[in-house]
Amino acid sequence: MTNAFGAVLELLTRQRGVRASLIVSETDGLIVDATLRFGEDGDRVAALTASLYRKARLSAAAARLGDVAFLQLDAEQGRICAVGGTNDLVLMVVAEPTANVGLIRVELLKALESLA
Repeated sequence: MTNAFGAVLELLTRQRGVRASLIVSETDGLIVDATLRFGEDGDRVAALTASLYRKARLSAAAARLGDVAFLQLDAEQGRICAVGGTNDLVLMVVAEPTANVGLIRVELLKALESLA
């Protein structure tokens, strides 16, 4: 991986329990770059996560809560964690249910800073 996105995604994917890391356009949900370790449809997960993140951001703004710092969706078979910036990009990971969310959050926020 030679680009900056690839290096960031590789670091995120190395975290224990992370099955995929993606950089997605918040506006249209298209994958900018991704490292996937699962056979599921990465395009669908990316689009849905971008939509959830956008709705969370708009909801927080409407409630005058400020910027969304971190989005986490927990489900039976795993979780999705996402962060976004001012550049229309959402950085997200798909993780196993046993993954350390605190560590994932720290790594996502560091990765977001490196992309800014």
